[in-house]
Amino acid sequence: MRVTLLGTGDTTGTPTVGCDCDTCREARARGVERSRFSVHVENERTGECLLVDFSPDFRQQFLTHDVPLPDAGIVSHVHFDHVDGLGNAYRVFDDLPVHAANETDPKTGESVAETIASKYDYLDRISVHAHAPFETFRTCGLDVTLVPVDHPPLVCYGLAIEDPETGAKLSLSGDTTYDVSDRSRGVLADPDLFLVDGIVPASLCEHHPAGGTHHDAEGVPRTFGTKHMTREGALSLADDLRARETRVVHTAHFYPVDEAFEEPLAVDGEAYDL
Repeated sequence: MRVTLLGTGDTTGTPTVGCDCDTCREARARGVERSRFSVHVENERTGECLLVDFSPDFRQQFLTHDVPLPDAGIVSHVHFDHVDGLGNAYRVFDDLPVHAANETDPKTGESVAETIASKYDYLDRISVHAHAPFETFRTCGLDVTLVPVDHPPLVCYGLAIEDPETGAKLSLSGDTTYDVSDRSRGVLADPDLFLVDGIVPASLCEHHPAGGTHHDAEGVPRTFGTKHMTREGALSLADDLRARETRVVHTAHFYPVDEAFEEPLAVDGEAYDL
């Protein structure tokens, strides 16, 4: 299983359009990109590829990185930076299965699968496949399990992707606070690679109207506001799950410049063989 990080940034990416902060300037100087979130997973045994989330930067990501177009996709939730790139399927694919959860969101009255089907009903080249959380399904020769995480006000899912032949395992936290259920943690546990949401360092919680929550024993907040983990929360969850390797993704340009390019914060284009 070859995993390529196509997009490792948050909803505005780094550098952010129109921003001249120290971090965005340094990203430009380094030639570093953290575009909107997307992960490419290639099953080298079967020659098939799976795309996790459809970034609005889809076109540029596939022009920039040497990876094949996907044979199937998964959408974790319906925020625009994770789904709006699906419009790029127009004239690009002959047939693209898109997998998503079937659980009704109390906020929207639809499941993620239903929202995709209605929003992209003009794309006759895609087919939407709905799955119950915690029920494993197979696509591109890989076993995939969607698990609920905590990203109010919308439902959102992390996922585990496993190769049934080699046992290699990739886990993604999805957009979430530190408050991930024990059942979901059980599915995500023991990955060879863990891609985990860590939008900002805990030190920035003082600047959020909601502050920080889910403090550790030393009082460090593991959740930033109400929707995402801090870097410290991300690394704490990785420890909880016994991840062999961890990359912090969905990061914002608010990271101070002296921290923004340190390990284990990911950048676009990283690739891992599991």
